[in-house]
Amino acid sequence: MFYYLNKALKLNKLDALFIDSPQNIFYLTGYKGFSAEEKDAKILITKKRNYLFTDKRYLGELTNLKNFELTEISLFKEILQKNKIKNAGFEESSITFSEYKYFKKIFTNFKPLENPIEKLREIKNQEEIKKIRKACRLSDLGFSFILKQIKENVTENELAAKLEIFLKENHADISFKPIVAFGKNSAVPHHLNSNIKLKKGNIVLIDIGAKIDGYCSDMTRTVFFGSPTLKFKRMYQTVLSAQKVAVEVINKSRLKIKASDVDKAAREYIIQQGYETIPHSLGHGIGIDVHEKPNLSPNSKSILKNGMIFSIEPGIYLNGYGGVRIEDLYLLTNKKLEKITHSTSKIISL
Repeated sequence: MFYYLNKALKLNKLDALFIDSPQNIFYLTGYKGFSAEEKDAKILITKKRNYLFTDKRYLGELTNLKNFELTEISLFKEILQKNKIKNAGFEESSITFSEYKYFKKIFTNFKPLENPIEKLREIKNQEEIKKIRKACRLSDLGFSFILKQIKENVTENELAAKLEIFLKENHADISFKPIVAFGKNSAVPHHLNSNIKLKKGNIVLIDIGAKIDGYCSDMTRTVFFGSPTLKFKRMYQTVLSAQKVAVEVINKSRLKIKASDVDKAAREYIIQQGYETIPHSLGHGIGIDVHEKPNLSPNSKSILKNGMIFSIEPGIYLNGYGGVRIEDLYLLTNKKLEKITHSTSKIISL
């Protein structure tokens, strides 16, 4: 990890790499207690040593920190002068314009870099994979739990709250606020939960994500409350088949696997069945954030590599009627996919 970052310093002719994204600080240090709102920690990676700057609230908790010299934030400028650091690279997607103006006065050269840590985060190590598997298992349990709570006149908000409580009672956090959508609301991919009540004949879309030890899961299932209509069954089978098409593209590939090609195969299948194109990316990487690289989309430049974990989530959305999305997470190893979310993909009627 640090070899790669030092190589980036040499390549860009920099004295240091400046990092203030809480997610990337967690990735590098293993400590996730810093506030994303306050940005109360900074990292400076130099050719000789690595510094973690923060305030006195955290110093006592970080005494066993490895690979970093723990330093009070008030000494930031002093450390720069001591180490003759004038040229620094920063994460272009993390710094605000006002922060950029401030640090531009401190460094002689303050150069934006295209997400150097995120590129490392694309490939998961065994410990990260283990944590994401745990989060996926809990998502599966959460889905089984919530199916039992689906009853006539329950609201979207009530189900979402029950799901969130279930995850937290099982010693996890949420990757994102659960999405529960009834009937025509399921045609909105990122629907905001409401107090609409469930009625017979409604589609029920549930998007759930657990977070364990700082790592996320993400899974979507669509069920039917009542006896599924032929229209729903056809939509559902088309989405499920599109997911299988995407998986086959990866499993049969003998060359570089372009994320855009995977997206294209699923998208074209859905269009061939007479439906409109998927209104979102086919999938996304997952890890510390619920949305990470690689991005499986029409314009993606990503090449899928061993050690990546990403979603495949085709969907069909018919305004005024409803939608179907099936989302699973996959681990790529030896150019073969392993599905790590295990809730059934068969049509469920309640």
